[in-house]
Amino acid sequence: MADAYTYELWPTSSPEDIQAVIRAVYKQVLGNPHVMESERLVSAESQLCDGSISVREFVRAVCKSDFYKARYFESCAPYRFVELNFQHILGRAPESQAEVSAHICCCVDAGYDAEIDSYIDSDDYQQAFGENVVPYSREKSELGRKQVVYNRNFAVNRGPAQVSSAVKSSQ
Repeated sequence: MADAYTYELWPTSSPEDIQAVIRAVYKQVLGNPHVMESERLVSAESQLCDGSISVREFVRAVCKSDFYKARYFESCAPYRFVELNFQHILGRAPESQAEVSAHICCCVDAGYDAEIDSYIDSDDYQQAFGENVVPYSREKSELGRKQVVYNRNFAVNRGPAQVSSAVKSSQ
């Protein structure tokens, strides 16, 4: 679904388009906080600009950054961390308690990096965003998606002005 809030990187993208993609990734993945110059991933941004990595790999770099880890993994309860990963990376709320439990187990058993990879390497991510579309909130009802996911999206995502790191408890 392409709309005014979808950012996609093309081989013909201008430097301004690439900067818009970078800003959109930071906004979606980091939950809309202001990113200071010292917190930016200069190396990963440079690789995206020169075509060495895709948007998907840039998202992975942001999610595995110390900034993301400190803000969401180290300062939130495990359930909230998983909720935020779903919202930031897949653009949706978890479909069920079983899905949340599976991700908590993944994080405990395989570690932080494997937990992040489990979202980015999923079929859900690939089908929704592919290699070069910035993840976006998929709060609209989707064919084949349970109604409860639609309802949970509104409980977890309070809109674009919300800084998700300010909300520490699960919804």
